[in-house]
Amino acid sequence: MSAQPSQTLSSKPVMFDIDAVLNEPLSEHPERDAAHGFPMPELHAIGSPAAFVPAPDTDAHADTTRTILCVDDEPNVLAALVRLLRGTGHRVLTASGGPDALALMAREQVDLLISDMRMPGMSGTDLMLKVRSGWPHVTRLLLTGHSDVSATIAAINEGQVHRYLTKPWGDAELVLTIKESFEHKFLEEEKQRLEALTRSQNEELKHLNTHLEALVADRTQELEQANERVKKNYFNSIKTFSNLIELRGGQLMGHARRVADLSLRTAKVLGLNESQTNDVLIAALLHDIGQIGLPDALLNKAASELTPREAAPYRMHPVFGEQALLGQDDMQNVAAVIRAHHERFDGQGYPDGLAGNDIPLEARILAVADAYEDLVNGRLVSEHMKPADACALLFRGRGSQFDPEVLDAFMSLFAHLANNHDTPAQTTSEAQAVLLRPDELQAGMIMARDLLSPQGVLLLASEHVLTTDLIKRIRVFERRNGRPILLATRPAKEAP
Repeated sequence: MSAQPSQTLSSKPVMFDIDAVLNEPLSEHPERDAAHGFPMPELHAIGSPAAFVPAPDTDAHADTTRTILCVDDEPNVLAALVRLLRGTGHRVLTASGGPDALALMAREQVDLLISDMRMPGMSGTDLMLKVRSGWPHVTRLLLTGHSDVSATIAAINEGQVHRYLTKPWGDAELVLTIKESFEHKFLEEEKQRLEALTRSQNEELKHLNTHLEALVADRTQELEQANERVKKNYFNSIKTFSNLIELRGGQLMGHARRVADLSLRTAKVLGLNESQTNDVLIAALLHDIGQIGLPDALLNKAASELTPREAAPYRMHPVFGEQALLGQDDMQNVAAVIRAHHERFDGQGYPDGLAGNDIPLEARILAVADAYEDLVNGRLVSEHMKPADACALLFRGRGSQFDPEVLDAFMSLFAHLANNHDTPAQTTSEAQAVLLRPDELQAGMIMARDLLSPQGVLLLASEHVLTTDLIKRIRVFERRNGRPILLATRPAKEAP
């Protein structure tokens, strides 16, 4: 369609001499361009790129060279568009009709399509519709006359043009429209790029998170296992050190381990937390550490037979035990329990005369277990008492020597005495114990009871997990010792 409203379309195909167009010099009156007198500039052959002058670098995305395809059936209109756009810095292609434009787009990468509405053969609406179908990424601008309202509406609805301009157009408006179109296109492309990048990064993060969760889970499990090994080694070291005290023999032999077992069971009946339970166990194993410096003659006497002169140093052993742990930062609660395990609930004990709840709960538990052990093994009185008699004597001290609640919890361990048993009820661990020879042991089995040498030395503590190397050492020990040994074990724990 002509750029002049007064011109009408010919029913015949438009014909023009392209050589004449190419060879015709530029207008000597550029002021006529704004009024669209359409002077004939140099025009490249249909379908070939027009020359362009690089545009100045104005912003971050304006310096990207785009390709503009101008479609019109009149050469002078195309010439005007080329002349206008040659200074924008973009590559300009031209086509004289819809079929030529489609053929060109099949070969070239086009970013923006500017098309006339009325063209012979294929209208601008049809062209926009085909471009929308085949090249949806191409921005579409429509040039139309005032009389093409219905066709323009169809092009907008069906071809989804970005914008339409009326003929004759204003140069500034057209250039601005193209600039805005490319900015919009850039933003849309950037949006799509960022969305794709975000999806990709989200997938990577999802993968990394999954992998990281697996790594953290594995590392956490390793740390838990390492911590469990450290804890077991720590307790085994405590038991070993306690056993060194018992190597003095006499009444000390096995005493600390039996007191520790009774104290631990009582603590569990009372519902103490893990930290308190551990303190009870360690304090029970080490409660007589202060007796290391006492003479054998004194230790082999029952407490009730000590003279006042002998009783004075004996009564200092809780203090000496606390002092022995002075340098152990993580054992100060244990040290306080050791110091207070001979205090009485009524305040008549030693060394500080504490009473009631001023005595640490762990020490009140240890006091009952220690007194029971001393009674049945002749450390308080010269005769060994039966468990039932020892419990009866302990009960007489309920509320005076012993905390009533703690004593009741301890007594619950001996409820079976009514059935004429002589020892505290077995724990679940002991009930599951199986006696095995060293050649029957398997890695992963757990010691249900302490393993002692014939001389009473602690070889393995209860709850120790057997390993292949440890089983080999046990077998070597049996051969060297010349005596068969049996180990109380229970099956390995199943993996969660």
